[in-house]
Amino acid sequence: MIYINAFVFCGLVCLLGQIILERTKLTPGHLNTILVVIGCVLAGCGLYNKFILWAGAGATVPITNFGSLLVSGALQGYYSEGFIGLLKGLLVNASAGLSATIIISFVVAIIFKSKN
Repeated sequence: MIYINAFVFCGLVCLLGQIILERTKLTPGHLNTILVVIGCVLAGCGLYNKFILWAGAGATVPITNFGSLLVSGALQGYYSEGFIGLLKGLLVNASAGLSATIIISFVVAIIFKSKN
């Protein structure tokens, strides 16, 4: 059942994104930002963790999870170190994914040449 839930949640996120792209003049960059903010709001309200429990990887793969990771890290930092922890904890939960993305992008850029 978890596979179906994951497919449904991730599919709905993609459907929402596709509808926004086709019905508005927003660019993919705008949509990316909107989905991160939606993830932030849902995590701030305590709803995104419920989606993760319900959909599993279907909720941890989309870009909305990045917003959730930002908020959860900031809240953990705030609870442990106060206001300065809010800033220090912002990227703690997302740091592994960001580091992997940067390293893989660098390696791919070295191996392949871009076409003009």
